[in-house]
Amino acid sequence: MLSRDQVIEFLNDNFINTWVPNCELGRIHSLREPIAKRREREGQTFDTTHPLAQAIIKGWKTGAKKGSPVDCFVISSAFELMGRQLIHDLREDSERSESEYYLAFLKEALAGKQPGLGNIVLSSENSSQVVLDLFRTPTVGNYQDYTVIMIDATAFENGGTLTVSIEIGREEGEAAFYLFDGDTALSTEEEKPRDMLTWEWGEPGDTRQITHAFDRGQFFKLGVTGHWARDEPCINAFRAKISVAEN
Repeated sequence: MLSRDQVIEFLNDNFINTWVPNCELGRIHSLREPIAKRREREGQTFDTTHPLAQAIIKGWKTGAKKGSPVDCFVISSAFELMGRQLIHDLREDSERSESEYYLAFLKEALAGKQPGLGNIVLSSENSSQVVLDLFRTPTVGNYQDYTVIMIDATAFENGGTLTVSIEIGREEGEAAFYLFDGDTALSTEEEKPRDMLTWEWGEPGDTRQITHAFDRGQFFKLGVTGHWARDEPCINAFRAKISVAEN
């Protein structure tokens, strides 16, 4: 992927590229103690309070919760997180090659669209994306504990049909998938949100689909939450292919 001439040229023209091992920042729990002992033995230190390290650590906690051996982060000169791409997810888009997908990610990050940070940006050229994430049981006293995905469909000026094709993981935990207008404030205190556009409910292993027709470009929010009435807390995964068919 990185060996393609177009990708190399774009990287060299627009970025300073560096590698930071996840284990050096403490992401891999089993390696924390051995690395600490090695640093003590060799008299080395690693400053995890440095703004670059903090931006990377923030990136781990932003967007999809799915693990990946390699994360690609776009970070500004002011150490602000601009985009995140899990390398494994480059294979999820069957309509483009990995290098084309990766190049589109870099361009969207530079354009301020924050790809991979919980935002999905769709257009005529890139009309579908796949999200893999987690949902969890709400905490005591709440009906909802949302995993939120922002969907930017503003490029479709004449509207279209938004489709969210959902696959729910096989672990314990049912989920509700609510679609809202992008500017809707999400409440955790409503058993069934009043401001939703449409919704679907699913159990472990289920496949579901949400469709919604809109007549102008706009933002949407997809809110995913576990079932509040479960006796035991649980976490499960979901995969959502989000696409727009243009009018």
